[in-house]
Amino acid sequence: MPPAHGGRVSKLRQLAARREAPAPAEERCDLCGVALEPEHRHLLDVSTREISCSCRACSLLFDRREAGGGHYRLIGDRRNRLVGFEITDAEWDELRIPVEMAFFFRDSVAERIRAYYPSPMGPTESLLGLDAWQELDLEPDVQALLVDRSRGCWLVPIDDCYRLVGLIRTHWRGFTGGGEVWEAIDRFFADLNRRAKETTWRSSSAASRT
Repeated sequence: MPPAHGGRVSKLRQLAARREAPAPAEERCDLCGVALEPEHRHLLDVSTREISCSCRACSLLFDRREAGGGHYRLIGDRRNRLVGFEITDAEWDELRIPVEMAFFFRDSVAERIRAYYPSPMGPTESLLGLDAWQELDLEPDVQALLVDRSRGCWLVPIDDCYRLVGLIRTHWRGFTGGGEVWEAIDRFFADLNRRAKETTWRSSSAASRT
């Protein structure tokens, strides 16, 4: 997924604003055009990785993996804070990610794990091989492992990661980001912890061994 541009930038901003302020009254389902509630589901276009807003009725149509010929996937709404998942400094350094935050997901088209980190320019991909991460048990395309090395690790819907990217892109000021962006990030993780269920991590993945 390349850095966000055009319509994708607008979608990132919408996701960033969703918990910063009430959704605008004119926000509508991208499929049928009906007015949306502030809390609503999203669909992922597997081929383009574009995210669409979905009303309840349209969400129900895509609640099975085979719906839509596999073109669209309904993004889930479960969040789990992982207890026992650890990444050593050496393992993180191997990723060559210049920040302390990243998310990982299984791309069903490329048939591999991808890693991205948020930046002021949008989501940036780590292009290094992720062989040690291939055993991560993630629902393809729509579920991600979100890692913040100072806060913890979570299994989240992929749109949560894009919302975090949108927050950073929207609020970042200057070289260090400014106080506004760090306050927004703190609110994001406080909200995530409030909504997440604690789960013990169990995996044979090399990335989870210390």
